[in-house]
Amino acid sequence: QVQLVESGGGLVQAGGSLRLSCAASGRTFSSYRMGWFRQAPEKEREFVATISSGDSKYYADSVKGRFTISRDNAKNTVYLQMNSLKPEDTAVYYCASSRLGYSGAYYTDYDYWGQGTQVTVSS
Repeated sequence: QVQLVESGGGLVQAGGSLRLSCAASGRTFSSYRMGWFRQAPEKEREFVATISSGDSKYYADSVKGRFTISRDNAKNTVYLQMNSLKPEDTAVYYCASSRLGYSGAYYTDYDYWGQGTQVTVSS
């Protein structure tokens, strides 16, 4: 049973920073691409960032230069460092574990999801 548990969300002022963590269990973490998505109220879930098993990273244009995805295979954890936060970054953030061989940019590339963590950025 694969489990993904996010933490690190909260309330922050615009311009501030947060670091999200996602602890994974139940599959060989280092072999799988991981991703972060977010969903704002009344909006569809959208791609934020992904990191491959070989440490290749890809970001949505809306977060490029502000967010950094990383992974620690020894701790079975993926991180999302979020800097220069904006009110439009407010959303529930989800981590996900990808199916093997997929690019990681699409919702359907992932077969396991965490429960989400709320990030609220005040103006």
